[in-house]
Amino acid sequence: MRKYATEFIGTFGLVFTVACVVLTTSALAPLAIGSVLMVMVYAGGHVSGGHYNPAVSLAVYLRGRLPLMDLPAYWLAQILGGGLAAAAANLVISPTSSTPAALSFTGRTMSAALLAEFLFTFALAYVVLNVATSKDHPVNSFYGLAIGFTVAAGAIAVGGVSGGVFNPAVAIGGSVIGIFSWSNLWLYLVAELVGAAVAALVFRLVNADDHGPVPPPATEIVRESAGRYAQPAPTIESPLNPPSTPVQ
Repeated sequence: MRKYATEFIGTFGLVFTVACVVLTTSALAPLAIGSVLMVMVYAGGHVSGGHYNPAVSLAVYLRGRLPLMDLPAYWLAQILGGGLAAAAANLVISPTSSTPAALSFTGRTMSAALLAEFLFTFALAYVVLNVATSKDHPVNSFYGLAIGFTVAAGAIAVGGVSGGVFNPAVAIGGSVIGIFSWSNLWLYLVAELVGAAVAALVFRLVNADDHGPVPPPATEIVRESAGRYAQPAPTIESPLNPPSTPVQ
C-alpha cells in the first residue's frame, strides 16, 4: 500500500504544478515542472520507484522491474492523483482572460503532436530505465536530476507543439480542467504508451545481459552492504584508553 500511496502523492504534486503553471501561463513552466518531478522522484523513488506516470510504469513493467500485479494499482493511483490535483489547481487558480484555451489538433498539427509526444515519452522512459533500473547504477544520486531535466527539455522543445505532456496522468488531469480537449485524449494515450513500450524494447535489446527478477529496493542494497562489510572497531590499549577492569 505504501508504494501506491507514494505514486498518488508524487503524481498529485506533479500534475498540480503542471496545472498551476499552465493556468497562470508562467514563463518558467518547464523549469517548475522538471524541478517538481525531480524532487518527487528523490522523495519517493526508494519506496515505489518514483514513476508518477502510467507510461513509465508500463516501460518498467516491460523491462522486467515491476510485477504485473502492481501495474494496474500504479495506474489507478497515478490517474486518481492526477485528476484530483487538476481539480485542486482549478480551485486555487481562478481562470482569467489570459488562461489558454484547450489544445486541439487537426491535420498536420495532429501528426506533429503525435510524433513529439512519442519521441519525448520514449526519451523519458529510456532515461528512467537506464538511470533507475540498470544493474550498472544500483545506487546512484543522479537519477532524479536526469529524469527531471528530460521532462524540462521536452517541455521547452515541443511544449508549443503538443503541450509537452509525456504522461497520460497529466493528459487526463489536464482534460478534467479544460487544458486539453477530451477529443484529443487518445492522441496522448497512444503516443505516450507506444513510446514507453518502444523504450522498454530498445533497452532490452541494448542491455541484453541486464534481465532477471525484480531486485530489492536500493535502501535494502545499501543496508545489506553496510552490514556485510562493517566490522567492530579494534580496541587500542593506551594511556587514554586503558583496558577495562572489573570494579572490586
